[in-house]
Amino acid sequence: MSAITEQKRNNKLKKVLRAISVMIGAFITAYGLEAILIPNNVSDGGVTGLSIVGSQLIGLPLGLLIAVLNIPFIFLGYKQIGKSFAIYSVIGIVSLAYGTSIMHHIPTIIQGDTLLVTVIGGIIIGFGMGLALRNGGALDGIDMLAVLLARKLPFGTSDLILFLNLFVFIVVSTVFGLQGAFLSGIAYFIASKVIHLVEEGLSGSKTFKIITNQPELMVETIRDRLGRSATYNLVEGGYSNEQFKEITCVINRLEDSKMKEIIYEIDKSAFVAVYDVSEVRGGNFKKHDIH
Repeated sequence: MSAITEQKRNNKLKKVLRAISVMIGAFITAYGLEAILIPNNVSDGGVTGLSIVGSQLIGLPLGLLIAVLNIPFIFLGYKQIGKSFAIYSVIGIVSLAYGTSIMHHIPTIIQGDTLLVTVIGGIIIGFGMGLALRNGGALDGIDMLAVLLARKLPFGTSDLILFLNLFVFIVVSTVFGLQGAFLSGIAYFIASKVIHLVEEGLSGSKTFKIITNQPELMVETIRDRLGRSATYNLVEGGYSNEQFKEITCVINRLEDSKMKEIIYEIDKSAFVAVYDVSEVRGGNFKKHDIH
């Protein structure tokens, strides 16, 4: 009974930490909007971008428009993606709306320099949105639509967000002009790349698949020099019908050059395939002591 209680307590703690992370991401995004982009006539994308346009045209508070215009997308997220995603997204959107309200008169940290505005602004809002997405929520209805479409189409979330925002920037051009729309597009392109980095993982790993005539020596050397374990898969050549031991080993990016050095040293003619891995969980990914 105590173990079950402890597990429930841990689950609640994880949910609270995720909600806090979504809120932090929302406030970071709000800061990027109010301190960099909006004062320089550069817009965000998505529903937030449409809210900025609406606020400029009819004078309503930006936070109010963000909250109201996102309601249909929150319902979409609830029906199509799940209750948990919708709850975290509500937390994020409400935090973003509140953040833009309290930061509306915050001093502008960059003024006039279009290069710095687009780069720094894009990095800040991308980091905030990526942090929210990584923790199960979205700060924008377009993000929710992109997450839903990413489940059905062979594209990443950040790519779909960028595509959907092309239509938003056409609307943005009616208020901020073509230059403002182009700058908004550049800023959001940078943001989309940062979203991808934050959502998928800042460090990442690599998987090496190796077929060599000295598999035992290769695994032993990898173990001794890198402290990494490896596994074998029995594979058969499609033409020769010869059986091989295929080695699979997951390493971090910093160990990439060392791994290639080991492979080249043991078997210059080894067949090697390398895959990017955004996240590794479970198993025995810990490094062993290097002898």
